[in-house]
Formats: sequence, structure tokens, C-alpha cells
Amino acid sequence: MNQAHKQTKYGLQVLFTVYVYILFKIILFKFGSMDLPFLWQQLQHSPGHIAASLQRGNLIPLATLTNTYHHISTSTVVNFLGNIALFIPYGIFLVLLNPNGKGSGSFTGVLLWSFALSAVLECSQAVFYIGTFDVDDLLLNTFGGILGYMLMRPIMMIYMSGRQGSSVTQK
Repeated sequence: MNQAHKQTKYGLQVLFTVYVYILFKIILFKFGSMDLPFLWQQLQHSPGHIAASLQRGNLIPLATLTNTYHHISTSTVVNFLGNIALFIPYGIFLVLLNPNGKGSGSFTGVLLWSFALSAVLECSQAVFYIGTFDVDDLLLNTFGGILGYMLMRPIMMIYMSGRQGSSVTQK
């Protein structure tokens, strides 16, 4: 691995970390500051809050999406598209950080990691009582990650085949 490649990979890792930080700020803190004492306070009240959060949340797959379809408004469309759009970069980053298409850069890897990160965020909302757990958000976020994969994977395949072709002609 040459120096330029190492710098590019390091730069991608830094950007990925910043992206995940911003994702947490948007989903958990609604653009506010990350107030750790507040989270600790919420965690101390957690057992009662978790039950209440799950009762008011959506545990039925496609229920929120069906309701959105039948009651379309600006806020429901923004929520629907936002849940997808927020995770598109996640799928792109997983492909860029794993250009060989293996592990977390594979279709299955992006699917599982997108679902896992979304599950962490959704469960955190329930545990810290700072949002509503919605299983449909898991589906939309995961779809966003897969969409990022589907956008980036063909580009990476072309790039990788071009790199392999140029390294063969240079020998």
C-alpha cells in the first residue's frame, strides 16, 4: 500500500467517523448538543421509560409506512425520505472502506451493518427516552444503506478494474 493510498484510506476513516458523529447528533440529539449528564439522568429512569417508549413506539413492521401512505403530509414525506437519505452515505462509506467488496463492503455486510447501526440508534432512543422506537425506521435506514451500496458498488468495480488494468500495462 503506497503513501497516497494510506492517506486516502485515513481520510475516508476520518470522514466516516465525522459522518457517524453527525448521524448520532441528528437522530438522538435532534441537532442539539450531546449532553452526557442528561443522558445519565435519563438512564437512571430507564426501566420505566423503556416500557413507556416501547408502548408509544411502533413494533409492527410497515405500520408507520402504511399510515404515511394513507396520510401524506410534508412532515411524513420528510421523515420517510430523511430516514433513507441519512443512511445512504453509510452504505457508500462501507463500500469505499472495503473496496474489494468483501466483509462489511459486501451486500450482506452493508445490509447487516446498516441494520445494526439503525438498531443501536432506535434502541438508544428507547433507553434514553429521547425519541420513539419505530421498527419502520430500521427498515428505511437499512434500505438507505443498501441504496448507498447500490450507488457506489458499480463505481468501485469500474475503478478497481481500471486500476488492475493500468497496473498490468505498467509491468
